[in-house]
Parts: sequence; C-alpha cells; structure tokens
Amino acid sequence: MPELPEVETTRRGIAPIMTDRRLESFLTHDTRMRWPVPDDLPATISGRVVRHCGRRGKYLLIEFDHGTQIIHLGMSGSLRRVPLDEPRRKHDHAEWVFSNARFLLHDPRRFGAILWHPAEAGPVSAHPLLARLGVEPLDPAFNGDLLFRAFAGRRVAIKQALLSGSVVVGVGNIYASEALFKARIDPRLPAGSLSRRRCMLLAEAIRETLSQAIDSGGSTLRDYVNATGEPGAYFELHAAVYERGGQACNRCSTPIRRIVQGQRATYFCPRCQRR
Repeated sequence: MPELPEVETTRRGIAPIMTDRRLESFLTHDTRMRWPVPDDLPATISGRVVRHCGRRGKYLLIEFDHGTQIIHLGMSGSLRRVPLDEPRRKHDHAEWVFSNARFLLHDPRRFGAILWHPAEAGPVSAHPLLARLGVEPLDPAFNGDLLFRAFAGRRVAIKQALLSGSVVVGVGNIYASEALFKARIDPRLPAGSLSRRRCMLLAEAIRETLSQAIDSGGSTLRDYVNATGEPGAYFELHAAVYERGGQACNRCSTPIRRIVQGQRATYFCPRCQRR
C-alpha cells in the first residue's frame, strides 16, 4: 500500500503543476472504487482553479475555492502525469486535464477513493476520514513527549499502536518496522511500557525514517510509481529489516526475524531490539 512517503512524493510531484491552474476537465471512466465516485463531481470541479495540493496522512487533498477533493491511492494505486495524447491504460479510472498537463489515477484493485468535501461543510479536517487522525510525524508538534503521554497505560504492542494512526498518522507497516529498528525497540513491547527516553528515540527514528523515504521518492515495493511514473528507491538505499527475514542484521549479523502482528508482517532483529 502506498504509505505517507509515497503519498507525499506524489503531492510534491503534482503541486507545482496543478496549483493556481484551471482544471479544464475532470473525467471519470470507472466510478466503482472503495466508495463510488460522486456522479456530479466532474461538473462540480471542471473549469475551476486548483488553489492548493495538500496531504493529510495518506490522503491527497486537491483544494478549490468551493471545496476539496479527497483522494486515496488504495492498496496499489498511483496518480501520475502522462502526455496529453497518451492512451489510457486498463484500470486508469479518472483523469485531471489541464491546458498543459494531464494526470491519471491508476488503481487495479479499486480500493482507492475520490471524494468531495464542499466548503459549506466546514474545514476538510472535519471530514469523517480525517477527523480522528493523529498528529503528522513531520509536524513540529510531534515529539517523544507526545508519544509518552499518548501511550501511557496502553497494553497494545508498540508496532500496533503506531499502525493505528490515532496517535501519529502515516507510520504504516513498512516504516514502522524500520523506525523501531532504528530506535532499538522490540515491536512486541506494550506501548505503555516505553520510558520517556525511549519515546524520544522512537519519535526521532520515525521522523528520520520518513524523511529518508520521502527524499528517496518512496518505496520500490509492489508497483508504486510517483507522479512522473518513476519508482522510488527507499529500499535500495535504506531498508534495514523490512522483507529481510533470515538475512543478517547489518549491525550485529544476527538473522532478522519475521513475525505476524495483527495479520501484518513485522521484521526485527532479536538482538538489537531486545525486550
């Protein structure tokens, strides 16, 4: 699934091209996604000016004067720029056409979403999909003290607490394993057992891991591509544990372990990440 770094990389790719440009037309070719694309959305936004391209967690936000388009890339989707005359591929479900640019949303599994939040409904942050999200990990408000307070008394495993998104948003499965390795924290530890010092280390590891991933253009797993159609290089450059089960730890040479937590694969070094 495209995680926060992939979505932020996409946002950075589309923002310079879309912002302050008139959307000539928005077209839907298959409205059957996680939730049906509103039938009137093409008429609602075609001919209007894009004011800002933002992100909240794993959601892209294309903002107009009269509302915000909320986009989720699903399990394997991408939003990429293509030539104005390039034929659509199978599973290209929607397109944004500007005078000098064209973008296609590709989503083979149709788990993504394209929704509309009108301005009269209030700030987009109040939308049900966004209202309960935790703090952004690259926001100055995110730090170890926040984690320590939020985790107090919680018995859930720290890996699961990170994935929930209720405390800090956008730390998905891949980057949670990597951040916990950087902080030398066993992913099975109860979240409430972490000391303030370990929470400080974890917050810094999360920030560093996600920043590296964004700088590298996201992951190279599955079929993710960025807004220009290029894959990222995070795993070629930085991955220490994820999908390295049985391989030697690059710190201590102990074999990396793979376990399953909440039906998701977790990778860690049993020596470097002791309980």
